[in-house]
Amino acid sequence: MITQIRDETGTQRLVGYVVEVGHPDGCARCWLDLDERHLNRHNALHGGIATMLLDSASGATGSLTVDDTGLVPFMSVSLNVQFVASGKPGRVTAVGKVTGGGRSLKFINAELHHEDGTLIATCSGIFKRVPQERLS
Repeated sequence: MITQIRDETGTQRLVGYVVEVGHPDGCARCWLDLDERHLNRHNALHGGIATMLLDSASGATGSLTVDDTGLVPFMSVSLNVQFVASGKPGRVTAVGKVTGGGRSLKFINAELHHEDGTLIATCSGIFKRVPQERLS
């Protein structure tokens, strides 16, 4: 069953993105309906927002490796982003995929696509579960 996580964080409330978990492939998704608030002066998706979507999808995908809710916090240790094409208004979706790792670190790649299928950006990152004692 697909679950949408909305308004969990201040960033989600500010930007308006949604995290989805529960897809059969075990990969989390992070989508956003782009409008003028998300565009740069060239009327294209701002790179920082693209990066945030990739990072969020990757972190939630890491979370799914330890809990089906996708709510266990994972933090980025390293994130490398490659911008491939301009993002334009419409829905964009980032999808994370675990590519390796062990007990403490996960290697996760993600892709950000426009609803028309255009690949906008990719990333590769290293993610770590946030220790329970740091959650207080």
